[in-house]
Amino acid sequence: MANSLPTRDEIPEEEKWNLELVYGSVDEWEEDYEAVKAMIPEVAAFKGQLDESAETLYQAFQKRDQLTMKFGKLVLYATRKSDEDTSDSTYQALKERVMSLASQTNSELAYMVPEILSIDEAKLKGFIEDYEPLQLYRQQLEEINQERPHILPEEQESLLAQAGEILDNPSSTFNMLNNADMTFPKVKNDKGEEVELSHGRYGNLIKSDDREVRKQAFEAMFDTYASYKNTLASTLGGVVKHNNFTANVRNYRSAREAALSSNHIPEEVYDNLLKTINDNLHLQHRYVKLKKQALELDDIHMYDLYTPLVKNVDMDVSYDKAKDLVLEGLQPLGQDYLDVIKEGYKSRWIDVRETKNKQSGAYSASTYGTAPYILLNWSDDIRDVFTLAHELGHSMHSYYSSEHQPYPYHDYTIFNAEVASTCNEALLNDYLLKNTNDRRQRMFLLNNLLEDFRATVFRQTMFAEFEQIIHEKAAEGHALTPDFFTSIYYDLNKKYFGDDITVDERIGYEWSRIPHFYRSFYVYQYATGYSAAAALSKQIIDEGQPAVERYKGFLQSGSSDYSINLLKNAGVDMTTSKPIEEALSVFEGHLDELEKLLQE
Repeated sequence: MANSLPTRDEIPEEEKWNLELVYGSVDEWEEDYEAVKAMIPEVAAFKGQLDESAETLYQAFQKRDQLTMKFGKLVLYATRKSDEDTSDSTYQALKERVMSLASQTNSELAYMVPEILSIDEAKLKGFIEDYEPLQLYRQQLEEINQERPHILPEEQESLLAQAGEILDNPSSTFNMLNNADMTFPKVKNDKGEEVELSHGRYGNLIKSDDREVRKQAFEAMFDTYASYKNTLASTLGGVVKHNNFTANVRNYRSAREAALSSNHIPEEVYDNLLKTINDNLHLQHRYVKLKKQALELDDIHMYDLYTPLVKNVDMDVSYDKAKDLVLEGLQPLGQDYLDVIKEGYKSRWIDVRETKNKQSGAYSASTYGTAPYILLNWSDDIRDVFTLAHELGHSMHSYYSSEHQPYPYHDYTIFNAEVASTCNEALLNDYLLKNTNDRRQRMFLLNNLLEDFRATVFRQTMFAEFEQIIHEKAAEGHALTPDFFTSIYYDLNKKYFGDDITVDERIGYEWSRIPHFYRSFYVYQYATGYSAAAALSKQIIDEGQPAVERYKGFLQSGSSDYSINLLKNAGVDMTTSKPIEEALSVFEGHLDELEKLLQE
């Protein structure tokens, strides 16, 4: 671990994503920016004409698609370039301009849905049946029709669209503070060297074998966030108020109902998750107790949770080795799947290294007609291998959907977004366990799997419960103060982790550093996605080709049907609690095995 982060120009080209495949220069971006601006009036010109004929409605959809397809490239380039260096004013300006253009575009196109819903249902159905080209948009029109109770008159839709940039400001403020303006103190690493704390380095330091290193990193991280608690409570509170306001204006019972309805997910899916996990918290409590015993600690703290139970096991993996491991682990998905990944490696889909002012974390991002790009912050940890597999799952989902679906359905819903990524992780984990004879490495991998489950299912469900509580309290008129957020979050940690751990007061401030709280009711889908992926990966391993074909059908389907139906076709029914219960059973089985191995 170097004492300071490298700058971007110190990283070899082959470890940077190739955004020149999107635009060769800012000048090219500017040309498309002007082209999109010119296309907005062309789409707006259909206003008041959508009910004239099926052909007119089809032409309006086509013109809209031409605009949004080009606009997607503008967004992808500007946001990816700004993420390379969040302090670079050139690309921050591009990002701000394209977000402003988005607000203008949404405002000008806001007439479309209300105008479609003003068409008599029988007449609209006749349009679809009588004019074959319009059948391309059958699914979209059906989904629009289901939103009739929540669509506002045209003038109000336009006003909301114009306000979009303002309403989204808390999220933008958090992002800038979190990634560009916030500075962290220096802490000591395992070698006793002083290093500048960062988002990426914190992930390594909190796993250190040295308890003092873990403790000081934990305290430095959360003391930093605590020092910004008033600002961060204001930004998070702004998002909550925005969500509740929009839900109320659109005649939803709650912000949760509004968020889930965008993917046509019944609320009982959310309720089933919270209830099933809360009914099985004893499994996480048991894991915490095992960790306390294995680490031989009299008193386990929150900063001890991430350190491996098995010490002195060499599981560091270079990026080059990781690429090969991922290919080996994903062999059950077939050679065509692997060949696409190889092409992604070769064509530089991936931005690998952590650099100064780079966006933290990891993600996959794509739009129609471009590569599905991946951002990483690589640190040679075994978890990075799983992150690579995870983000490649997203990218392969995007690749297959774009290859097999027309533009209107090339994307997939947020609800299904975490399935492909987590399925990749499950297959990789199965491969590593099957090919590991060393007892200590096997224990390390089991612990890693249990940690992943804890972070993806238990932790994200806790996040989901926190999100639900703060939205409900805000709707009741409760003041969204730093102390309010911290108290709710601290109490949830005590419930989720049980009596065998000291729940440090600083953990109460963790709410202030979770980016996903700025995406309305998003986090629950990590837990449901993990559960679906657990079931699908087991089918792939047990059944072979038939399950692979069903799964690839899911990857290729984009948003051509409702999310729940697409998963049912793949072999998983998320309208029941069964997938969550099956995932918990897998967790318990691995916990049983690790307990036995530790006793040997």
